[in-house]
Amino acid sequence: MWCQRLAWLLRGRHGSTGHRWPWLPRGPGPGLAAPAHCHPTAPASSCCAWQLHRDHLELSYGSTVMRLDFVWLRDHCRSASCYNAKTNQRSLDTASVDLAIQPQAVRVDETTLFLTWPDGHVTRYGLEWLARNSYEGQKQQVMHPRILWNAEIYQQAQVPSIDCRSFLETDKGLKEFLQSFLLYGIAFVENVTPTKEDTEILAKRISIIRETIYGRMWYFTSDFSRGDTAYTKLALDRHTDTTYFQEPCGIQVFHCLKHEGTGGRTLLVDGFHAAEQVLRRAPEHFELLAKVPLKHEYVENVGGRHNHMIGVGPVLNIYPWNNELYLIRYNNYDRAVINTVPHGVVRRWYHAHRALTAELRRPDNELWVKLKPGKVLFVDNWRVLHGREAFTGYRQLCGCYLTRDDVLNTARLLGLQA
Repeated sequence: MWCQRLAWLLRGRHGSTGHRWPWLPRGPGPGLAAPAHCHPTAPASSCCAWQLHRDHLELSYGSTVMRLDFVWLRDHCRSASCYNAKTNQRSLDTASVDLAIQPQAVRVDETTLFLTWPDGHVTRYGLEWLARNSYEGQKQQVMHPRILWNAEIYQQAQVPSIDCRSFLETDKGLKEFLQSFLLYGIAFVENVTPTKEDTEILAKRISIIRETIYGRMWYFTSDFSRGDTAYTKLALDRHTDTTYFQEPCGIQVFHCLKHEGTGGRTLLVDGFHAAEQVLRRAPEHFELLAKVPLKHEYVENVGGRHNHMIGVGPVLNIYPWNNELYLIRYNNYDRAVINTVPHGVVRRWYHAHRALTAELRRPDNELWVKLKPGKVLFVDNWRVLHGREAFTGYRQLCGCYLTRDDVLNTARLLGLQA
């Protein structure tokens, strides 16, 4: 995939002016040879018609025009012999489907598509199901609804913190918390007992804790006990964590247990909001940041700990079918030597990176919060960058990383789109 993207860049194409990327289909190809017959199946008010081509069915339903490959239609059959409705798993052996298959008969009524295959098997699809699950339907939908924010937008939204007891003991409190977290990428829980043990209980309410080279639950002070700038009193610029993992940690939990000194406010920046501004003003920069793979690296040789982690991926990661941004990997501390970018691209990449950095550093995009004992912050590490101002005195935090899949699983089980 990366080779294909870089090959595209080296051909000298300088980007599009919108959300569609060059490796995506630009639209239907040339028309296929006959047979092609248009069959209105209901009154015009139902907005349903279909046209049969050599290798696919073109189906118009509502405002969606779908091009459904015959192999796809056979593979996704939901009949009892092809799909186990109890386990929600496919029973059909996809490798057994003839790749040149064509239906013997097609019929559409107001709600359902019927296909009869050469062996007599009948497949039925609800038209609403097809509209939701076809490529054409999916590219019109977002996977994760979000509210992009700068400091003013977030403050004016007056997003409430959730009380610890409500969070732990009621589905209502948990759902309210997760709704805020999914929309904004950050959420707070108040009135938590300031101990590592109570913070762990809180975290386990929504996810399995992800154990990493930093352990399961960590204490965080300025004793430089780890080979990382974070374990000092210095200011930290905005960044996402664990960019040097192949899959960066999904959610980070922070709880300030004690601070006897000054400074130390936490900085939060919505990376997706900044990326959206880059896309709007310079789509060629956005496109480049979504294509070029970089290495991030963590080398540690401190206190008997020896680690060497390398993660590879672009700064911006998008779903190719709807061009939705789902992950930002931004950490100037841990970015490794740039040796994955050819000469013809590297300067353009630096311009694109500078444009994104300028947006991330705009003062109006900076949300500053003071973490205090009893107030726990959850951060979407795939979206929201965090940093810290310098501080004095003794400051102790605890926290952990959570597995993203389990947080989203909890949200879906509560009826949220995640």
